[in-house]
Amino acid sequence: MMTTIILDFQKCFIFVFLCFFSLLCYTIFFRKPKDFPLPPSPPSLPIIGHLHLLLSVLIHRSLQKLSSKYGSILYLRIFSCPIVLVSSASVAHEIFRAHDVNFSSRGFPPTEASLFAGSFSFISSPNGDYWKFMKKVLVTNLVGAQALKRSQRVRDDELGRFYDNLLEKAEKKETVEIFEEAMKFTTNNICKLIMGRCCPEEEGVVERFKGLVTELEVLSKTIMLESLLPPWLQVLSLFKKEVKVLLNSFNELLEKILEEHEEKDGEHHHGKDLMDVLLAAYGDENAEYKITRNHIKSFCVDLLFAGTTTPALPIQWILAEIINCPKTLERLRGELDSVVGTTRLIQETDLPNLPYLQAVVKEGLRLHPPEPIFERFSQEGCRVGGFYVPEKTTLIVNAYAVMRDPNYWEDPDEFKPERFLDTWKDEEIKEQALKYISFGSGRRSCPGENLSHIFIGTAIGVMVQGFEWRFKEEKVNMEETIVGLSLTMAHPLKLTPIARTPNPLVLNLKSRFMTFQKH
Repeated sequence: MMTTIILDFQKCFIFVFLCFFSLLCYTIFFRKPKDFPLPPSPPSLPIIGHLHLLLSVLIHRSLQKLSSKYGSILYLRIFSCPIVLVSSASVAHEIFRAHDVNFSSRGFPPTEASLFAGSFSFISSPNGDYWKFMKKVLVTNLVGAQALKRSQRVRDDELGRFYDNLLEKAEKKETVEIFEEAMKFTTNNICKLIMGRCCPEEEGVVERFKGLVTELEVLSKTIMLESLLPPWLQVLSLFKKEVKVLLNSFNELLEKILEEHEEKDGEHHHGKDLMDVLLAAYGDENAEYKITRNHIKSFCVDLLFAGTTTPALPIQWILAEIINCPKTLERLRGELDSVVGTTRLIQETDLPNLPYLQAVVKEGLRLHPPEPIFERFSQEGCRVGGFYVPEKTTLIVNAYAVMRDPNYWEDPDEFKPERFLDTWKDEEIKEQALKYISFGSGRRSCPGENLSHIFIGTAIGVMVQGFEWRFKEEKVNMEETIVGLSLTMAHPLKLTPIARTPNPLVLNLKSRFMTFQKH
């Protein structure tokens, strides 16, 4: 009996000693600077911390409301994972101006959920050699100025098809679901730019990719939340089966297209697409970075995911805002008629000469960013907004709240494209760029932002230039919802197009003739 008591006492003493020693080590090596307290923290629940706050359907709104009550920079916790939430333009500006390098990694770990086990997803990979190499490939061959110039013909063709499709529906007096048409437009473009000739419509490849991207979008919030959980809880994931099935579908489809590219490598075709470039790098023993076949497929999934829904969602939102604001519609149409005329379709080369269209697009993206929140990850402890942010902390930036911050934006909830027509000084332009974060900010912002602006600007231009839009209600319902991590309309925008040109067949034949000439 006495022996048992002594042993229990020894175990208790060892346990208390280890706890004390661990606390001492933490205090000595990981304590925050005395002068910089942690950001304020809202009340949390035992064990799970603030997890319940991230489960809201309208997560951007619930976090915005939380920040308005407790402060523009908050300290949250999910189990043992520390999180700092930023919701003000001034703090976002400070982070991306002074701490961009420190927050240049994404929060997602390279797990199975990051698309294709054994390889990094480009979007979620650390800021290292792989990310730098793939970004170089992306800029050089897809989204850089010279690459965009080389691939303009593809986008011109797809814009003509987009117009022709709307015109056909107008002739049949059919109702159009705008987001669906926008998704077809962006998916066709991205598939052609990435995979070129190996994307035959008759086999339904584009439609299959569109369906898979939609499934991935639905799962994206789950993947993000799981990345914040402790490893022992990630093992218990209820969604691993769904993710695995989805990844297998992507893998099967992309492997088939890769094989087709390899078989046709020696055949004559119109230039190389991005997949040809990636395969060349894969087979090059002296490549700057040795990529694997899985890297290629993962990269393609990232581009399909980011390059289709990201511009398609704003197209729907912006057209809805224009329809709800007749004065904006009238002014925009006047600019298009004046600059482009009524005898040809708008082209992307017209965009620099259409400042009001550009302002409309920017204002739509300010109010309705495709992803209202985004993540970063701190490599080191730092001071932000007068508070201390520990190392290895997940940063969540509420872009929706930042771009509706009343301390920076006048009438922040109003659709006013004119705010982007003002003359800005160089310093003001730089400052605005760090507070206008519809595609993120800093070195990990979306590298395809310029391409997205082209898709959005030309699509809106065609819909306003070529058509009147009939709507049953007096106003478009602008209620929001979140699908995955994307901000979309709770009630999809459905309109009936009416061809605006005196003889729409002339414009239709012209667009087809332009497409035929280029081939």
